[in-house]
Amino acid sequence: MFSTLVSPAPAVAEDVALLLARLVTGVVLIAHGWQKVSTNGLDATGQGFDAMQVPLPDAAATFTAGVELVGGALLLLGLLTPVAGVLVAAVLAGAFWFAHRGTTVFVTEGGWELVAVLGVLGLVLAAVGPGRLSVDAVLAGTAARTETPVREDAGVR
Repeated sequence: MFSTLVSPAPAVAEDVALLLARLVTGVVLIAHGWQKVSTNGLDATGQGFDAMQVPLPDAAATFTAGVELVGGALLLLGLLTPVAGVLVAAVLAGAFWFAHRGTTVFVTEGGWELVAVLGVLGLVLAAVGPGRLSVDAVLAGTAARTETPVREDAGVR
C-alpha cells in the first residue's frame, strides 16, 4: 500500500497539475506586472524600489515588471518555460531580499509567503518543465504522445 502512495502520478494527472500551476502562477505574475506598469506606474515603482535600496531602482522596476508580464505570459502558455521560470525565480528572490527579508510569513503583514511560493513555483516549472499541455510540448512534438511515460527515476521523488 505504501508503494502506491509514493509512486508517480499518471502522466495525465501530472500534465494537468503542471497546467494548473502554470496558469495560476502566470495570472498572478501578469497581475503584479500590470499593477507596476499601469496602476502604480513605473516611476512610482522605481521610487518604491529606491526606498527599499534596490540598486538601479528605475531599471530594476522596468526589468521586474517586464519579467512579471512577459514571464507570466510565457509560463501561462508553457513557452520557453525553463528560461521564464528561472527569471521569475530570480526576480522573486530579489523581492524577498529587498522587500520581505526579516518580516513575518504572512503577506497581510508585509510577509514573504507570496514571493516565496511564486519563486519556488518558477524554479519547479523550470526544473520539471511545463508538461504536455503546453506550447513547449507542441513545438517539441511531445504534446500528442499518448503512452504513459515511465521515468527512469520513477518512485519516490
